[in-house]
Amino acid sequence: MSATPSLELLAPLSGVLIELDQVPDPVFSSRMIGDGLCIDPTSGVLCAPLAGVVSNLQASGHAISITDDQGVQVLMHIGLDTVQLAGKGFTARVREGERVVAGQALIEFDADYIALHARSLLTLVLVVSGETFTRPAAANGLIASGEPLMRIERNASPAGALVEEEGEALFSSPVTLPNANGLHARPAAVLAQAAKGFAASICVHRRQDSANAKSLVAIMALQTVRGDVLQVSAVGEDAQAAVDALAALLADGCGEAVEPAAAVVVPVVVEAPSPTLLRGVCASPGSAFGRVVQVAEQQLDVPEFGGDEAHERASLERALDEATRALQTLRDNAEGSAQAQIFHAHQELLEDPSLLEQAQVLLTQGKSAAFAWRQATEDTCALFERLGSHLLAERALDLKDVGQRVLRLILGVQERVAELPDDAILIADQLTPSQTAGLDTRRVLGFATVGGGATSHVAILARAFGLPALCGLSAEVLKVPAGTQVLLDADLGRLHLMPEEADVQRLLLKRQEQRQRRQRETEQAAEAALTRDGHRVEVTANVASLQEVEQSLTLGGEGVGLLRSEFLYLERQSAPGVEEQSATYSAIARALGPARNLVVRTLDVGGDKPLAYVPMDSEANPFLGMRGIRLCLQRPELLRQQLRAILACAGLTQLHIMLPMITQLSELRQARQFLEDEALALGLKALPKLGIMIEVPAAALMADLFAPEVDFFSIGTNDLTQYTLAMDRDHPQLASQADSLHPAVLRLIATTVKAAHAHGKPVSVCGALASEALAVPVLLGLGVDELSVSVPLIPAIKAAVREVGLPECQALAQQILGLENAGQVREALLDHQQTTAVEPRVLEN
Repeated sequence: MSATPSLELLAPLSGVLIELDQVPDPVFSSRMIGDGLCIDPTSGVLCAPLAGVVSNLQASGHAISITDDQGVQVLMHIGLDTVQLAGKGFTARVREGERVVAGQALIEFDADYIALHARSLLTLVLVVSGETFTRPAAANGLIASGEPLMRIERNASPAGALVEEEGEALFSSPVTLPNANGLHARPAAVLAQAAKGFAASICVHRRQDSANAKSLVAIMALQTVRGDVLQVSAVGEDAQAAVDALAALLADGCGEAVEPAAAVVVPVVVEAPSPTLLRGVCASPGSAFGRVVQVAEQQLDVPEFGGDEAHERASLERALDEATRALQTLRDNAEGSAQAQIFHAHQELLEDPSLLEQAQVLLTQGKSAAFAWRQATEDTCALFERLGSHLLAERALDLKDVGQRVLRLILGVQERVAELPDDAILIADQLTPSQTAGLDTRRVLGFATVGGGATSHVAILARAFGLPALCGLSAEVLKVPAGTQVLLDADLGRLHLMPEEADVQRLLLKRQEQRQRRQRETEQAAEAALTRDGHRVEVTANVASLQEVEQSLTLGGEGVGLLRSEFLYLERQSAPGVEEQSATYSAIARALGPARNLVVRTLDVGGDKPLAYVPMDSEANPFLGMRGIRLCLQRPELLRQQLRAILACAGLTQLHIMLPMITQLSELRQARQFLEDEALALGLKALPKLGIMIEVPAAALMADLFAPEVDFFSIGTNDLTQYTLAMDRDHPQLASQADSLHPAVLRLIATTVKAAHAHGKPVSVCGALASEALAVPVLLGLGVDELSVSVPLIPAIKAAVREVGLPECQALAQQILGLENAGQVREALLDHQQTTAVEPRVLEN
C-alpha cells in the first residue's frame, strides 16, 4: 500500500488530558496495548475520533475500536476495570460493523454511576495498529470533544493483517478460558504482546471464528467469555514454541488472577444507593404492596408519687393478676406452639422475683405503682441491652411489652389501636410481640421495623402468620409519610418507596401464583421429595415441642432433624429433672414412631442464652465464650443427666444425638465417653448415632478429621454465617450482609460434605438456609443429604426439591462457588429459578 497523508484524530470527549505514564494500570501505562493519550472526562458521550468502521464493540459497552479504510485502528476504553460492570452505565449508539463519521456519538455513559462503581473514569484513546503520532498542544491540559487530539502518520500496511506463512498449521489442545470477563483489553494485550515475540503467523480460534493473535483488536473482537474453548494455531519456523507458549498463557489467564474454570464468575454489579429503596434483613419471607401506617409507641402519663403504700401495692398486684390472665387467654387461643410459648415466656417475666423486688423497694419509698413498675422494667431492660447479647436484647423487648401491658392496666388506659386500611404496611421503630399477635391479618399485609431481629419473637410470630416482614432498616423509614404506597419485598430485603407500576403488577401476579403454589404444595406434602431425576432428599423438621412434632407430621415432615432441647431448660428457675426430660423425649419419640429419625441436640445455652440456675461470669462477647458443649463439659452432671434422659427413648424411634459448638476432637471424644457411660449404666447394648453440629469454621475445616469419629454432620448455617463473616446476624447495620448464601459459607458447606461423603457419612443442614426455597438447588448441588426446616415450610421445601434435577444443581453449585458475594449468589439463584421455571409435576397417589 502506498504512502498516504497523515490523519488527524479528534478528541472523543471533553476533559483533562493525561499522559499514559500517569495511568494507574501497568498494562495501559506500559503501552502494551498501544500508544496514545488518556482523558479524564467531563462529558458523558464518547464520539468517533475518526471516520471508519466499528471493528469491535465489547458486549459490556465499555470499549470500542474504530478502523479506517487504510487500516488505522483506534481503541477507546472508558474507565478502568469497567468490564466488571457488565454493561451497567453504558448505552451503545452504534453496532459492530457499522460505518461512522468523525464526531458521531458512539457510547453514552453514566459518569456518576461509573465513578461510584469502578476504579476510575480515566478514558484511554490508543492507536493499536502501531502508527506513530504527534500530539498538538492543549491549553492547560484541557480539551473539548471534537478538538484535534493527535496527528497520526499512516503505516504502509493495516494492523491486524495476518501475514500468510507457507506450511502446515500446528494446533494446540483445546483450552478452556478461565478469565472472568473473557479476553477484554488487559488480557488480550498480554496475549498479543506475547504473540509478537514469535516469527510465526499465529491465530486464536473460537468455534468458527479466528483472530490474528498479534492484534489486540482482533482478539477483543472474538467477544470471548469465561468457559469458551479456544485453540491456538501457528505456521512458521517457531510455530510449535508459539503454540505451546500461548496455549499455556491462555490457560493461566493471560496475567489475570483466575478461579478454576469450572467456577464461573458473574460480573460484579453493585446497585447504586437510592433514596427510594431501603434495605433491611428478612424477618419473614414474602412480599406485599400496600399503604404505610406508622406505628408509634403509646406515651403514658405516669405520676411519680402515689397514695397509701398498701393501696399502690394492691394496684400493682391487681394489674399483674389481670395481665397474667390475659396472657393465659392468648396462650389458650394461640394457633400453633410458637405463639403459645412466647406468651408463656411473658407470664414467666411477670413472676420474676428480681423484677418484683425492685418494684416493691420503690413502693416503700412512696412511689406510685405505675412509676415503680415502669422504673423496675426499664432498669432491667437497660441491663439486658448493656450485656451485648442480641438474644438478651430481644428479651428486653419482651420485657418492654409486658411492662407496657401492666402499666396500662395500672393506669386504666386502653391500648391505642390505629385505624388500619385494608392494605396496611406497618412501619415502626419496633413492634412488640403483643402488637404482632394482635394484628388483623385481613388488613395488615406486612411490616418493616428499625429494630428487632430475624430470630426475635416478633419475627417468629410474623412467620407463623405468613406476614412478610423486614427488620434492621435505617431510621429513615420512620419518616415515610402515612398513606405512601410501598412495595415490601422481604425475600430480597427491600422496601421500595416509589415502586414502578410494572413491579407492582409483577408482585400481584406473584402473590396469586404463590397462593396457588401453596395450595399445590399442601396437597402434595405427603409425597417424597424426589428431584426430577429421582434423587431422594430427606426433609425433616426443626422443632422445640411435642406440638411442633405433631404439626410437622401433618405437613409431610419425614422426621425430626433438630430437636432444640433447651426448650426444657429455659424460662424456669430450676433445672428439669431426668424424669421430666425423659417423659418429654419419650412422648416425642412415640409420636414419630420407630421408623423415623429423631435428632436431639444436647443443651445449647450459655452467655447468649443464660439459665437462671447456672451461674456464669459476665462475658464481653458471649458468642465467643462458654456456650454449647463448652458449658456442658464444664458442668458434666448437667450433660450426663440430659444424656440419661435422652437414652430413655432409645428403641421408640431412630434416635440420634447431636453435639453443638464442637471445635475440637477432644470435646467430641469426652462427650462420647459420657454417652457410653450412661448407656452402660442403663444396660443398653447399642448406642444411638452420635453426630456434631458444624457451626464454626474450625469444625468445617477439620471435617475430614471429625468424619471418621461421627455418624453424621448437621450444619447450623445461622452460627456458621455469623462466625465466618464476623457479623452479628441481627446487627442493624450488618444484618443484610450477614447472609448464609455468602460464597465463603457455601465453600465451608462444600468442604464439610466432601469430607463426610469420603467416609460414607451423611450431612444435613438444619440452619435457616435449609428453610429458604431459593437455596435448595445450591444445597442439593453441594451434596447435602437432608434438609431440616421450619415446620410451616416443609411443603414448600419438598416442592422446591421436586422442581430441579441433580445434575443441573451440581453445575449451578460449582458456578456459585466462584462468585464474590451473597448478592451475586442470590441473583444467580433467581436467574436459575426463572430459567428453569416449569409447570409443577402433578404427583399421583
